Amino acid sequence: MTVSAPDLKAFLLATPFFGGLSDASLDLLISMLVEYHFDLGATIVAEGEPGRSMFIVRSGRLAVSKRSNAGSAIPISVLKPGDFFGEMMLIEMQNRSATVVAESPTVLYELTAQKLYACYKTDIHAYVLVLQNINRELCRRLRRADDRFTGHRVGDDSEL
Repeated sequence: MTVSAPDLKAFLLATPFFGGLSDASLDLLISMLVEYHFDLGATIVAEGEPGRSMFIVRSGRLAVSKRSNAGSAIPISVLKPGDFFGEMMLIEMQNRSATVVAESPTVLYELTAQKLYACYKTDIHAYVLVLQNINRELCRRLRRADDRFTGHRVGDDSEL
């Protein structure tokens, strides 16, 4: 299902992924998104599987986990509307680094690596802004991981 909601632009501009984009660039990227609906308990992506896309959370709540050496699932984070995941695959082209499961009915927008490359060919400025936004978010996540690792209290992740 292709995305086309009247309030979609406002929602996307409020997410870290689409910040700073011009109206025309945002329209281009919106045309590249595909909307998916998932039921409670659905596995969106599984750690270790190949992937060629990232997702933006429109609604719902998702749990992100990684397998320990013993094979048990270790909670990493919780994703809510406006968050995105899978972006690491767009940068390093490796298998999925974590498993993401819907904790409630969820709506996601998918952006494939192929479509992001089409953005690069069509609107290099938008492409650069998107990559900068991804890098900013990865830096935020690294800081939170550093804080957790060193025992500092981390605001949003305290519910894990």
